[in-house]
Amino acid sequence: MRIGFATAVFLATTTIADAKCGGDFAGFLGGIKQEAVAKGYPAATVDRFLSAARQDPKVLKADRSQGVFKKTFNDFAKSVISQNRMSNGQKNAQKYASTFKRAQAEYGVPRGVLLAFWALETDYGAVQGDFNTLNSLLTLSHDCRRPDLFRPQVFAALELYQRGDFDPATSKGAWAGEIGMVQMLPEDIIRNGQDGDGDGHINLKTSAPDSLMTGAKMLHGLGWRAGEPWLQEVAVPSNLDWAETGLDSTKSVAEWTKLGVKPRGGALGNPGLKASILLPMGRKGPAFLAYPNFKVYFEWNQSFVYVTTAAYFATRLEGAPAFTLGQPDPALSDGNMKSLQQKLAKRGHDVGKIDGILGEKTREAVQKEQTRLGLPADAWPTTALLNAL
Repeated sequence: MRIGFATAVFLATTTIADAKCGGDFAGFLGGIKQEAVAKGYPAATVDRFLSAARQDPKVLKADRSQGVFKKTFNDFAKSVISQNRMSNGQKNAQKYASTFKRAQAEYGVPRGVLLAFWALETDYGAVQGDFNTLNSLLTLSHDCRRPDLFRPQVFAALELYQRGDFDPATSKGAWAGEIGMVQMLPEDIIRNGQDGDGDGHINLKTSAPDSLMTGAKMLHGLGWRAGEPWLQEVAVPSNLDWAETGLDSTKSVAEWTKLGVKPRGGALGNPGLKASILLPMGRKGPAFLAYPNFKVYFEWNQSFVYVTTAAYFATRLEGAPAFTLGQPDPALSDGNMKSLQQKLAKRGHDVGKIDGILGEKTREAVQKEQTRLGLPADAWPTTALLNAL
């Protein structure tokens, strides 16, 4: 049921209108209008902006049913890095060669990095989502789980609307309010938006040059270091101290080389550059050197599996060979992963939510317990660890 804005204002009481989340949705919209007007937006503009606003229960369902990142790195990478995406990446690299050249010159971000995000976020613009963006942002702002994240996005969308770069009735995207080919929230568009095609507007839904230049500026602002690698597959010796692996442990490339770490194709980065050994599937699976630029990925997305896959995909699009699968120990089932997280939490480790997802916090806790128990401390949870706990 749609709630006309006039009805929302009529129904709102002062207490409800002042609420930042929860309560009657009509009253919540009243509070949004009051705040918008207080920020200097004309009341008539806000009325038009919110005229067809409504809650979307499908957004809340999507928010509560995320499960894709329960896949292992090997499985997720295999499922999303298809030959078709590789081929389309090469075609787009040629089609927008001048844009990629400009993005690297101005922001230092290689084309493979941008292509990988473009592919994983929307399949090069083909699948951008069909959720009404404003309704998604309002629904998630009203929901009291993360209002501090989403409420400011409503006002950023209002700013884009006033500039003529957002239509509240027709703008669609992902369920969480991200817009366009590289899926950005309105605040990020305002902060980083670039008119890559020179038409006087920033349109991330239909303009690849706008999207790519905006993505490059965003990564640069997040700390991307020009001229440096981000991820590289390596071979590691079997006698490596596994407790020294993981993102919280760094050594220079020269130090890793002395310990027997070797590149799988190409040369390692600058000997003085700091890097971590990343074992997404444990010591028996693929191994990577993660350079400082790798951590910038976590500013874009918080999922360990997604980030590692995106960074690896970028290396493939830059010409690196497919990684070596290895023979990692079997992954724990969802139930066993949750049981493991519960046991780790009881021992005082911060693993975040008990969700069955092997995120960075869980990996760190696993490695600490492996060290304590005298097991190979490669941060890969196994049945042996679960039984030992």
